Amino acid sequence: MFLPQEIIRKKRDNQELTAREIAWFVEGITSDSISEAQIAALTMAVFLNGMTRDECVALTLSMRDSGRTMDWSQLDLPGPIIDKHSTGGVGDTVSLMLGPMFAACGGFNPMISGRGLGHTGGTLDKLGSIPGYNPFPTPEQLSQAVREAGTAIIGQTGDLAPADKRIYATRDVTASVESIPLITASILSKKLAAGLDALVMDVKVGSGAFMATPERSRELAESIVAVGTGAGLNISALLTDMSQSLAPCAGNALEVRCALDYLTGVARPERLHAVVMALCVEGLLAGNLAATRQEAETMLLRSLDSGAAAERFARMVSILGGPGDLLENPDAHLASAPVVKDILIPREGYLTAFDTRALGFAVVALGGGRLRSDQMIDPAVGLTDICELGAPVKEGDLLLRVHARSDEDYRKVLPMIHEAVTITQDPPVPQELVQGRIVGT
Repeated sequence: MFLPQEIIRKKRDNQELTAREIAWFVEGITSDSISEAQIAALTMAVFLNGMTRDECVALTLSMRDSGRTMDWSQLDLPGPIIDKHSTGGVGDTVSLMLGPMFAACGGFNPMISGRGLGHTGGTLDKLGSIPGYNPFPTPEQLSQAVREAGTAIIGQTGDLAPADKRIYATRDVTASVESIPLITASILSKKLAAGLDALVMDVKVGSGAFMATPERSRELAESIVAVGTGAGLNISALLTDMSQSLAPCAGNALEVRCALDYLTGVARPERLHAVVMALCVEGLLAGNLAATRQEAETMLLRSLDSGAAAERFARMVSILGGPGDLLENPDAHLASAPVVKDILIPREGYLTAFDTRALGFAVVALGGGRLRSDQMIDPAVGLTDICELGAPVKEGDLLLRVHARSDEDYRKVLPMIHEAVTITQDPPVPQELVQGRIVGT
């Protein structure tokens, strides 16, 4: 028998908690025998003093075991369960392509995704712009989608890692969200509950990233890989650039259209394609579906060029309630904004920097995102044709195109967008798209 205040005191005094102490505390969170004040006290102690890898592994596994864990063995799937998680950004529509590409290469991808909050877009919001798509299917529908489409992008239900939900709610109101051990446990507990064999992490770096500095992004990636490895997961992480929108668009239906164009070969923007391929290669290697990077790249390009990946996406959408002809008739199903206006480059020079976070908040201001979890969003609004960093520009060139519900909304975001852009007379130093790779030891 443990006392919660003694566990809190121990971590407050920077002592290492045992796996049994952590498991007991998390069980109390799940059963409501631990109070909000006690959760807040322990999370603040962790925020201030950190956790060892063994502590964080114990916390992750206890949070995973606080609810249901998915078991895919009854489906007798002929390939590994592979997933990817991103720390979030602007124009990050990778998940919509990655799942179908994994599936077309022999993997299976039940992906638990979330809604957007703050400046970052959410995969569930993007899929929510597809009429009829149900991100909370019955177990039978989910099994059918995973078995037949090879991918199913769904939302987190209350019975998956329920301790995480209660812990996060407390962290959110007590200024302990940024704790790397708590972020690590939150991400991995949900991924492990999904029954994965392999996971690739996409940790963003730059002005639109969740973490404030490149050093903090790397620290988070190293923590997730170390703890995931300690929990028995085959895992690697890439540090990828978020100094500008990943896709040349941001907004829910707009990003779905971008993903459809990518899968069908209509358009594959260079930066987006490079990150999609890098993450997919990591996933195929982690899932032992390819022996070399070159073999993985060949498999992935074949999945795109043959139409196999696009067909997997279409099948997933249809099984989960969406239209059966989305690939063929996207304009018939995806909402479009009534006001579409250009914002032009104000002077000659080089586009040197974007405040990508500010661009994300411009999408929120248009109605395409949320600052509170209870806010409704407009799927049609957002930004397209976003000019790339480093481009030589002259006065009157297109900076980006705004898709708005009204002229008033368009005028509202004009100053936000102008202030987010830096134009200089000298070209910027180009940023590497993939700025690091971290693997388990």
